Amino acid sequence: MTADLLAPLDLAFWNIESADHPMHLGALGVFEGRSPTAGAHAADLLAARAAAVPGLRMRIRDVWRPLDLRRPLVHGLRRPLAFGGATREPDPRFDPLDHVRLHAPVTDFHAVAGRLMQRPLERNRPPWEAHVLPGEDGVRFAVLFKFHHALADGLRALTLAAAVLDPVDLPERRPRPAEPPRGLLPDVRKLPGKLRGALFDVGRALDIGACVARSTLATRPTPALTAEPTGTRRTAGVVLDLDDVHLIRKAVGGTVNDVLIALVAGALRRWLEERGERTDKVAPRALIPVARRRPRTARPQGNRLSGYLMELPVGVADPVRRLTAVRTAMDRNKDAGPHRGAGAVALLADHVPALGYRLGGPLVGQAARLWFDILVTSVPLPGFGLALGGHPLTEVYPFAPLARGQSLAVAVSTYRGRVHYGLVADAKAVPDLARLAHAFLEETETLITVCGP
Repeated sequence: MTADLLAPLDLAFWNIESADHPMHLGALGVFEGRSPTAGAHAADLLAARAAAVPGLRMRIRDVWRPLDLRRPLVHGLRRPLAFGGATREPDPRFDPLDHVRLHAPVTDFHAVAGRLMQRPLERNRPPWEAHVLPGEDGVRFAVLFKFHHALADGLRALTLAAAVLDPVDLPERRPRPAEPPRGLLPDVRKLPGKLRGALFDVGRALDIGACVARSTLATRPTPALTAEPTGTRRTAGVVLDLDDVHLIRKAVGGTVNDVLIALVAGALRRWLEERGERTDKVAPRALIPVARRRPRTARPQGNRLSGYLMELPVGVADPVRRLTAVRTAMDRNKDAGPHRGAGAVALLADHVPALGYRLGGPLVGQAARLWFDILVTSVPLPGFGLALGGHPLTEVYPFAPLARGQSLAVAVSTYRGRVHYGLVADAKAVPDLARLAHAFLEETETLITVCGP
């Protein structure tokens, strides 16, 4: 293993982190145990297997590098130094026992997961943890994985977690589909390669920057989703049947993702109404990340993300009209593409020098509340089952980082024919997170009733 510089977006995640706003991803996996000692056995297995996974040995270290002045230096003068970002490199002191922790039996996995999610990862060693939570019933146990966003995005975190688990029911390998033919490119392709790339990059950066400025000026924050940070965390999970989601999709049209986003909007409306808040003009701005690489190329080159920005139609009373509004907004985003518009602001990371992240990281973190109200992200999971020491994984709840000044983040994954929503909230701002989770079930039932035969 050799050291490699962090990608620009990884460096941004590393520098915007604070004690009250840790930038780690999480996933709470619930396993079917077969003995009271299953949790302890799982902890031993995780520690033993982690030692053999190169990606889990990588720490992040700030570095200084020679400043490239792009001209000959005067003989005898030292090349000036500048902050060169950070590297991902092997930790010679790595001990998996520092990262895998066995807890006492618990009654509520989410209650413990919330408290663990609020603790930042240690930055002087590989930034990941696995917490094994035996259930007091002696039947189930859970594992909370935490990976710093600078170490892994959702796809890379999945790869690292899967490396210490057991795949079951592996599907047959299918031939890779042929690449679709490329469309015609504009005449600018005739320019020299570096100049063409520079023009595209500058034009795209200006376009995204202008969209961000316009959207920020027009934003109307949703008070229930924005709050002064307290550093506390609470988590909750929701499980839906994927067949129910397909039933709704077939009746109304659109994609599975459209339905999943519409369920977020409907659940928020129910939750706000129960709080006694008006919802007729509420349209929280949701950031929906879009991965810019394929699973087959998921290597530790760093986060490659863009995104869509849309207003969730919480103010629309009719659930079918709400879903139609989501579908229309997502179609509009797809037509524009993930590389344009305010949602693609992550792409600007490639145009910021490393020193800018060190100096401007805190300011960027505070600007999130002006840009969007809630994160709604999809975390990919494999199409086959997973187990740990012979104990099958039955539930898995993904958790996204909570941006500064925001009270709620939503992540969703599909696993073994079921949809799992993972909710992360500021514990003091959203003490009724379990009620919001239940609203997802109610909204699903309503749409099934409306769309059913």
